Amino acid sequence: MTNEDLKLILAGGEDHKIEFKVNFDKSIVEEAVAFANAAGGMILVGIDDKGKIVGTDVSNSAKSRYQDLLRTIMPELVCRIETFENIIVIDVAEGREKPYGCSRGFYLRVGPNSQKLNRNEIISFIQSEGRIRFDELIKTDASYPENFNPKAYVKFLDLSHISADAFNKDAILQNLGCLSKGDDDKKFTNAGILFFADNPADYIPHSTVVCALYKGIEKVTIIDRKEFAGDIITNIEDVVVFLKQHLNLSYQITGLRRVELLEIPEVALREAVVNAVCHRDYFEKGARVMVELFDDRLEISNPGSIPRCLGLKEFGKRSVTRNSFIASILHHANYIERMGTGIGRMRNAMKDAGLPDPEFEFGGFFTIILRRPRPDEVGIKAGISDGIKVGINETQKKIIELIENEPRITAARLAETIGISRRNTEAYIADLKQKGVLTREGANRSGLWKVNLKNVKVGISDGTKVGISDGTKVGISDGIKVGINETQKKILEIIESEPRATASEIAEQIGISTRKTEANIAALRDKGVLIREGSKKTGEWRIDLDKIKRL
Repeated sequence: MTNEDLKLILAGGEDHKIEFKVNFDKSIVEEAVAFANAAGGMILVGIDDKGKIVGTDVSNSAKSRYQDLLRTIMPELVCRIETFENIIVIDVAEGREKPYGCSRGFYLRVGPNSQKLNRNEIISFIQSEGRIRFDELIKTDASYPENFNPKAYVKFLDLSHISADAFNKDAILQNLGCLSKGDDDKKFTNAGILFFADNPADYIPHSTVVCALYKGIEKVTIIDRKEFAGDIITNIEDVVVFLKQHLNLSYQITGLRRVELLEIPEVALREAVVNAVCHRDYFEKGARVMVELFDDRLEISNPGSIPRCLGLKEFGKRSVTRNSFIASILHHANYIERMGTGIGRMRNAMKDAGLPDPEFEFGGFFTIILRRPRPDEVGIKAGISDGIKVGINETQKKIIELIENEPRITAARLAETIGISRRNTEAYIADLKQKGVLTREGANRSGLWKVNLKNVKVGISDGTKVGISDGTKVGISDGIKVGINETQKKILEIIESEPRATASEIAEQIGISTRKTEANIAALRDKGVLIREGSKKTGEWRIDLDKIKRL
């Protein structure tokens, strides 16, 4: 220490890293414990509370008393003691074996004060330091194998490319940290509950994920809400499906090939959702992972900020795992590629899509914010040059795609792959043959199908992308700039073929609630795309193409 250093310390006074003492005092050990449990600090003996140097005994025997006092700290903590003129300086480094305690208890430096921790605060502190990991703890109120979910287990094996016959099930679960070790009375760990138990939320209620769609940019009006209470992998997939239902969707078309493009890249969505369920603080029982979609952004929040040992400068560059078993299982299932790379992939995906970088908020919750494109940047940009000469619906397009890949495919195989009846498949094929799109060459058993591309003018208009399925009359003109999500697209397809369809009939066909259908219809009417003609009972819907073109 130099005179200049001392002047700066005296000018700043006591704070989260500086403590003044007049003379030797047994409370010094409490201050040292508090600093070790925080970010380290310095105790200066021979200075009063006002920052005035009063001096103290700096003899070797005095220094020995300080050393003896500090040796009572558990676990062992090495502090550097030195003298400067007539003061003693005790330099306490941040401890590596937290929590530290002394005979009078556990202390933590908070601002300029050292606070004694009560029982609950000690438990919370130990948890926050990662000395106890939630996913490693044994769950005693769930029985194994009675509460085991074989479907979740088989799904994990498929994702991990592990043969069920190659290893014993119990051995796999124990190796993953999901089952206690030992021959008798095996128990689930919390990780085992979250991945492989029937109804995980029955045992860990706060493990559910809540999704909400809001009208506008504030948390005022909820349009749709879902709470997912399955295993972690199922929850991840359900959340992604929820988001894909409500985010605008477009396509890139080449010939009869198309690539779906979400307005926010699916890679970024998945990384954000996986990050939330993997790294949340599961000790926090009063909060859940929240996935909230607004008109201008997506917010994904999880209880628990970044670990104390990971500074903001290292965020996104280095991985510190709060739940090591959960992270390892997700890695095996290929939801996490390499530890510490998820934030980078999220940033790259947003950049490649021409969207702003992800935003991060730190506090009691960790929040990822992904910005949606502005309405004038998104559009249903059709991607169909001069329209399609023949009307082809979505199912027929799937038939064409399958036939192009496998010209000898049978109607039965087509029906099975698409998930419709053989009778309907044959009807669609007959329609395509009548329109000249499909031609059968050779005998029924040994022949093959030929797709006549000249009758399907599918191309890529300048800078456009498909926003409505290829057979519809909506969104065919170049560069339509109306943001329509996937659900609204399906509504338009149904209305085009059934102008008198009711909201309940549309809801049944799409597989959503009538309330949600009515909300989407209202949105289409607000945009001027849908017009109701006639009475509520006897009238019908009309799609305003001119309105779309003007927009």
